[in-house]
Amino acid sequence: MFPLALAGCFISMILYILFGQITVKKLRKNSETKNLLGLEYVSGWDIINVAQALSIPRSWRRKLETGPFSVLYANSEALYKHTTKADRVLAAVFYWLLTASGLIMILLVIFDALALFK
Repeated sequence: MFPLALAGCFISMILYILFGQITVKKLRKNSETKNLLGLEYVSGWDIINVAQALSIPRSWRRKLETGPFSVLYANSEALYKHTTKADRVLAAVFYWLLTASGLIMILLVIFDALALFK
């Protein structure tokens, strides 16, 4: 399980760079979308915000964008207008691979702490 999670992390790092250079760079340069990419905690966090906005189901996006913490999230409606289908597919592959590999790593740490592997 660990090699699978590690491979997922490595591939998601490559996709992070590709998605940032291909899609998010284009959105940052666009005057209509540059302020709609969500709050950037650290440099590059907007790449994850954009990928999340283009990947999660619409019902989840609506809840996030209308909630009290909506400033933290990217505006998905504006992003959909300014991205192609290929951008959205790249976002989905990157975001879900990053999420899945991160969750698997966390579960492996918990299972190891509980001595389930011995």
